[in-house]
Amino acid sequence: MAKKNIEPVSAELLLEGVDYYLEKGYWVFTEHYLLKRGQCCGSGCRHCPYRKKKTGKNTRTS
Repeated sequence: MAKKNIEPVSAELLLEGVDYYLEKGYWVFTEHYLLKRGQCCGSGCRHCPYRKKKTGKNTRTS
């Protein structure tokens, strides 16, 4: 599998509470930031707007 070329964004350009928040010492990127970045990195980010969200409903049609 080829690695995706995603350019990092300088921490100087990020706003805490808008682009990320801190949780137990880790940076958690918001959906706002991830949309601004423009593509999925494939890391399974908590707020990823690019992956399908589970609806919790049964989608079976039989």
